[in-house]
Amino acid sequence: EHHTKCSTITKTLQLVTLHHIQELYRKFASECPSGNLHLHEFKRIFGVNSNSTEEESAYMEHLFQAFDTNKDGHIDFMEYVAGLHLVLRGKLEDKLRWSFKVYDRDGNGCLDRQEVRHLIINKIKRHNDPDAGNIEDICDRIFNLVDKNNDSQISLEEFIEGAEKDPWVMEQLKLDIGPCDWFVEHQEKKT
Repeated sequence: EHHTKCSTITKTLQLVTLHHIQELYRKFASECPSGNLHLHEFKRIFGVNSNSTEEESAYMEHLFQAFDTNKDGHIDFMEYVAGLHLVLRGKLEDKLRWSFKVYDRDGNGCLDRQEVRHLIINKIKRHNDPDAGNIEDICDRIFNLVDKNNDSQISLEEFIEGAEKDPWVMEQLKLDIGPCDWFVEHQEKKT
């Protein structure tokens, strides 16, 4: 397990410049002096606090679990780098697989209507978009376009195929995590 994790980290670091790593570490260290990012710190970074809804809090918990690849209850710097790298620079299919993992709350390998509803609600709230439309109508449209076998569940294969084929579906299903913006802006300034 350690060897596999090291190999993944090595491949990740080869694709990120030393300067970006230094900037990432500076940000990580300022937010997490202990070197291990715990759930409550992760939520704080992503703007989840006592005023946040249960849906927002649960969404962040699943996002945290996706970053915590070795499942030890905290995120170290290398897991942090690997997660950000995947979100920002990973191949489309890998990004979609990761998004699916975050959305699949019960881990059963399929998204049901409640899980899709949660992801839509969180996306609307994060963008503060009152004109986003009716949540149930959006759910209906997603299932009509993506659920090919009409079993009221979206498999990983249906999720990837639907997102790759339809730009609207892609916009609805892609993972949306705002705190990465500072890193994106930093890269744009340096290129």
